[in-house]
Amino acid sequence: MKVTRSVHDLETLSADVLVVGHYADSGLTPAAAAVDRASSGVIQRLRASGEAAGKPLEVTLLHELPGVNVRLVALFGLGESTKLDAGTVFRSAAAAAKQIAAKARERVAFFSDPQWTGALTESALAGAIVGCQGQDLYRSQKNRFPFGELLFTTADPVAFAIGRILGESTNLTRRLVNEPPSEIYPDSFAQVAASTAKNAQLECEIWDESRLNAERCGALLAVARGSARPPRLVILEHRGGGPQAPTLALVGKGVTFDSGGLSIKPTDGMKTMKCDMAGAATVLGAMRAIGLLNLPINVQGYCGLVENMISGDAYKLGDVLRARNGKTIEVLNTDAEGRLVLADVLDVAVERGASRIIDLATLTGACVVALGNDVAGAMTNDEPWCQLILGAARACGEPIWQLPMFKEYGEQIKSEVADIKNVGDGRWGGAITAAKFLEEFVGGRPWTHLDIAGPAFLESPKPWLDAGATGAFVRTLVDVAKRFGE
Repeated sequence: MKVTRSVHDLETLSADVLVVGHYADSGLTPAAAAVDRASSGVIQRLRASGEAAGKPLEVTLLHELPGVNVRLVALFGLGESTKLDAGTVFRSAAAAAKQIAAKARERVAFFSDPQWTGALTESALAGAIVGCQGQDLYRSQKNRFPFGELLFTTADPVAFAIGRILGESTNLTRRLVNEPPSEIYPDSFAQVAASTAKNAQLECEIWDESRLNAERCGALLAVARGSARPPRLVILEHRGGGPQAPTLALVGKGVTFDSGGLSIKPTDGMKTMKCDMAGAATVLGAMRAIGLLNLPINVQGYCGLVENMISGDAYKLGDVLRARNGKTIEVLNTDAEGRLVLADVLDVAVERGASRIIDLATLTGACVVALGNDVAGAMTNDEPWCQLILGAARACGEPIWQLPMFKEYGEQIKSEVADIKNVGDGRWGGAITAAKFLEEFVGGRPWTHLDIAGPAFLESPKPWLDAGATGAFVRTLVDVAKRFGE
């Protein structure tokens, strides 16, 4: 999809669809007011009758309006102007784009509000780019049609550039997660990462199975043993700060398919396990945006990539693994594999000088039980660092809730055979015991773990997004990177 900044007014505009917004309390944006004047008050009459109330996610399609030289006008609600935030703008713009994209459109013109801040403008454009893209990558008859060209009207070229990068980077993450596991496996993901790095001016290093062996990544390699697809570790680097500047490390779980291993999942639990690499895909999307934005900080991105499969060589319950940092791990559930992958990758990040760390993983069903499908869980060893991340998530409208990390949870992962075991005692507090496991591998660095098992993948559609991958937290990670540099 071609995305172009436009400075057209309604009289000179040439497009198939015109997208304008209005508020529940204070009326119309300037573009919507111009449409209303040209059509002799159609929009105000709809508002007066309650047919178009201006609520968030409400989209009203107006066909062949008299006086308007565009065949279709999409009027989308923004809620109360006094409560407008980036999350509302993102979802509302995405809802409008999603509804329009139900049919093929050659040229769509989206008018922002000149009163919006740069952050609101960025979010509107990113939402429009994301909303028109579906998960129907292999359907002969598409459900969603990305626009031939999106004309986005704003006088702010910086906000336009940022919004475009954020939207396209989020869609990169979504596409990777939506691809079938026959297409995205450790090596093919690594090749996409290498291509992305080249285009975003990032350094890229890929460790193959031989290098992972040489680096003593015993936990990651154990998970990979059951698959015919060899593992990979992708290391991306953006050097925007000075040589003495601190380094932010983003670490993603990349289990490109998770059968559960010998602790095999039932069919229903396995159907969406192509999404178990969403943490790694989110890191790649965020690193693309950070590189293209050329943020003035040092950032490293790590993607630990494996398949968790079953074969005669698969790792077994009762095995004791030696992780890269020397800790021994008793395996009591081969479906608790993501933490084993992250254990070694976190240690690489520590060794390579990470000052602060965020890891992202579709790690536990327990987090979904606790917080539902729409909210990520945050667990940390450093409260100020976690609060910075939570602030960034609030600013982007991506919900995260912090869970406790009391020392008592750590008692549950102590093993009688090895240093630690890869599951806690029973079902209770499973998201937190998984985080306590990861804490053993961060070397005391300020670290926050984000369990994105719920929000990373939609099993049913939302008004603003098709079912499938969401690209959640790409925008949050980029906002964290900006705050990290302040």
